[in-house]
Amino acid sequence: MEINHSDMLLMPHGLIGFETCRHWVLLSCLDNDEVAWLQSVALANVAVPVVSPRRFAPNYRAHVHKRELELLHLHAQDQMYVLSVVSKSGATLTANLKSPILLNASRHIAIQVVVTDDQPLAMPLRLSDPVAERPLVSAKRAA
Repeated sequence: MEINHSDMLLMPHGLIGFETCRHWVLLSCLDNDEVAWLQSVALANVAVPVVSPRRFAPNYRAHVHKRELELLHLHAQDQMYVLSVVSKSGATLTANLKSPILLNASRHIAIQVVVTDDQPLAMPLRLSDPVAERPLVSAKRAA
């Protein structure tokens, strides 16, 4: 897969469990528009499924410390998105609302944070096109 440098996201602290992976690309899912994939640039075999938490929890708010937001270099005109990592628990897909990914799409910077309020670590999801039978971490072979 070819990746344009302008499409890369910088995650200064990586993701939980992938702290050394600092460059990622957000890819759409061809099978389901509710899901996207956060693909590591450094590790071709690592891709993490993500969803917009508001699609499943419309009142969701990510309460974080102001100092964490400073890492995103936000300005009033910037486009900000919140994403939740999808996991599989048995046959159920869940979204992690406790540790969302905050994305400043305008500046291509993202951070994963732990919210300061009480949010579920594994909120069950109902996707319109179930992907429960597919692997949630890509295992591509390096060429």
